[in-house]
Amino acid sequence: MKVPREKTEKVKKLLKKLEIYDGKRRPRRTEDFVFLPVLDPDKAQKLGLEVVGIDLPLRPERQIYKNLEIVLQKKLNPEEMKYLRRYDIIGDIAIIQLPPELKHRKMEIVEALLTVHPFLKVVAVKGFHRGAFRIRDYSIIWGERRLTTVHKENGVEFKVDLSKVFFNPRMKGERYRLAQTVEDGERILLMFAGVLPYALVIARYRNVEITAVELNEDAVRLGVENIELNRRKLKGKIELIRGDVFEVVPKLPAFDRVISPTPKGVDALSLALSKAEKWLHYYDFVHEKKIDGFRRRIIEECRKLGRDCSVQVKKLSDYKPHVFKVCADVELR
Repeated sequence: MKVPREKTEKVKKLLKKLEIYDGKRRPRRTEDFVFLPVLDPDKAQKLGLEVVGIDLPLRPERQIYKNLEIVLQKKLNPEEMKYLRRYDIIGDIAIIQLPPELKHRKMEIVEALLTVHPFLKVVAVKGFHRGAFRIRDYSIIWGERRLTTVHKENGVEFKVDLSKVFFNPRMKGERYRLAQTVEDGERILLMFAGVLPYALVIARYRNVEITAVELNEDAVRLGVENIELNRRKLKGKIELIRGDVFEVVPKLPAFDRVISPTPKGVDALSLALSKAEKWLHYYDFVHEKKIDGFRRRIIEECRKLGRDCSVQVKKLSDYKPHVFKVCADVELR
């Protein structure tokens, strides 16, 4: 879709709302126009702007996955290729899914990964979440016997121990989006802070004061290390508090902005709203048929607090069929 530069953000929001924006591809920019990737040209054309037939490049992570497919097509037959799943790179560790249909091909997959990512030192198979902190089980099938690494993202580095903490590298773009939304001088509360990926990315780009709360002792220890690791790069300040969000946060003052990367199965909406003066970014897992109900619930919770608010809910990733990880951007008045 060919869009005048000054209308880009407005049109992009509309395309996302209509669920026809192709987030797997990169826009192309010229001096006067931006070409936005769309999934349905017919629907896009009805919006009254020009649709042009150009092929926009895949985003790097999508292109990398495509590169792996190309390598594996020489090693796996077409039936086996159907079972290939997306993988993640965290530092120098590759995290893969290995369905039963591909277990006999694990070394071919490892070899292909090393062709695409020669810097890898570990290849591990993803298992199930366990415990209150949603730590995954992993089995190492190649390389060094460790799950600790330093991951680079959005201009910062953070140490991660996948055997002890939860970390999702797929939220890289979302963390950058929040950092660009925040303004200098804000006071920010970060709930369920983990090893501080959200806090570090925001503090990298903005001169803000962040109060982060996390219960997992290992995540707190790594978070302290990560603040030191990035201290020279940070514009903002981060205060890290170890404790239960539901015990610590009620004792804290209100903040300009609250960010809650809420763990699955946890309901912290009313608590997060009670501490937000201007903005709340609340993450949850919602069935596609219940997204409107989720939005209405947030508005109702705001009314209970005597506040008015506007809510935009965006899908971030698939969790399971018809269930999405979503972010509700709530503007409070």
